[in-house]
Amino acid sequence: MRVRFMRVLGRRRRLLAAILAAAAAACALLSIQPPPGVAVLAAARDLTGGRLSAADITPIRLPASAVPDGALREGAKVAGRVLGGPMRKGEPLTDVRLLGPSMLSAYGPGLVATPVRIADGEAARLLSPGDVVDIFGSDAEGVQASVVAAEVPIVARPGVGDPSQGALLVLATTPGQAAQLAQAQAGGHLSFAVHFR
Repeated sequence: MRVRFMRVLGRRRRLLAAILAAAAAACALLSIQPPPGVAVLAAARDLTGGRLSAADITPIRLPASAVPDGALREGAKVAGRVLGGPMRKGEPLTDVRLLGPSMLSAYGPGLVATPVRIADGEAARLLSPGDVVDIFGSDAEGVQASVVAAEVPIVARPGVGDPSQGALLVLATTPGQAAQLAQAQAGGHLSFAVHFR
């Protein structure tokens, strides 16, 4: 009986070896596949800031460990929202990159988002969200200037259009600073100085 079993096994050895090799290859392929990842939204191209369209954003898959806090997931409604500053193609979109309460909360309690128009649009291209600036107000003739708001962070710098029209900045200010900036803006021109830290 043992001889008969060995003959049958001998004839089927190649088939058995092929089946075992295929099973080993399948197991190896399954073990090296990356984890499925998490679908998040990212910039579809380099963005300058401003109002987002559906074409500006694309879903990408990242490993769960690489997903930044506050990343917007696939399916989040972002078309029509305002991006606070420039983004590079492929950069994940997070809640603090969009104008709104979550962006301002990163700067502390009691602050308001204050939009101001800086007279020199070319100079404003040097600024980025997170920069800290002093804002100066000058009279209509440009003869006298004084500090209107000191050490205020830039929350957003929406896309700069025609530099001759100035540039819009969104600052994190106290309500009192916001009132002073509105008054200075109504009576003259605003400029800035950057704090380097």
